[in-house]
Amino acid sequence: MLFTDNRGGRDFAKDPAVVFFNGKYFMYYSTLPDEDIGANLIIGIAVSQDGENWEVSGSLPMTQEFEKKGVAAPGAVVLNSRIHLFYQTYGFGAGDSICHAVSDDGINFEKNAGNPIFSPTKDRCCGRAIDADVCIFNNKLFLYTATRDHAYAVQKIAAACAPLTENGYGFGDFKQICASSVLFPEMKWEQNCIEAPATIVDNGKIYMFYGGAYNCSPQQIGCAVSSDGRTFDKLFCEKPFIANGKEGDFNASESGHPFVFRGTDGKVWLYYQGSLDGGQNWYLSRMEIAFDSNGIPYQVR
Repeated sequence: MLFTDNRGGRDFAKDPAVVFFNGKYFMYYSTLPDEDIGANLIIGIAVSQDGENWEVSGSLPMTQEFEKKGVAAPGAVVLNSRIHLFYQTYGFGAGDSICHAVSDDGINFEKNAGNPIFSPTKDRCCGRAIDADVCIFNNKLFLYTATRDHAYAVQKIAAACAPLTENGYGFGDFKQICASSVLFPEMKWEQNCIEAPATIVDNGKIYMFYGGAYNCSPQQIGCAVSSDGRTFDKLFCEKPFIANGKEGDFNASESGHPFVFRGTDGKVWLYYQGSLDGGQNWYLSRMEIAFDSNGIPYQVR
């Protein structure tokens, strides 16, 4: 798989999120607008019959005032026979927050009237919330987002959770569960950034794949595991789980911003973004992964 979207005049597809819904795969991703609408980024929609071959099929309209500078980095999950999309505003710096929308067909979305629905409190960070991802764990919906420290220099992961409900999720429903970040950069290859959390539950634990280092530094993909959703242990320390590629590869400048997805056949796929030219053009790909008898993820060859 090598997917991109060139509606904005160059190859640009980042921040993938994939769900299987009503017999088809839907992928939501950040891309460029095809005309000057005053926004930097929009959320594109692609549809597939097999999860490998994709057709661009629309975009998320920006209909709310705080979306005017752009929206990006969607996270998606199917709950109660609807697709729930958690996405960020873009262009407000420390003021970026998480929004929510739902769909009955994968293409047309109803925005939450309470948007934005979440940002972490400023006593713990700068208040920013981007790169949303959600997972169902212990009968709750856990929300993970990237944020930054008060100096706006170090990117790290914040966590919140809400009860599972059929009524949707509004402002105040997600409660922070940690006094500090659940994951922050420590390893040399992570530099000053951990972002783009991507979670999956396996054998009673949450596995969080993430992008380490800022874009094209290079960003590379790591993984951590938790038994409670708030305390994570990193599984790959000296080297990333997925490194950037070689010169000339689509991911020469980075392998980043993952999304992890389990298909109906039980196979687990890690979707991620890559750039070959320092961030001028962006592509999406995927690889199959699995977990060994010790609970360590590995790439399926």
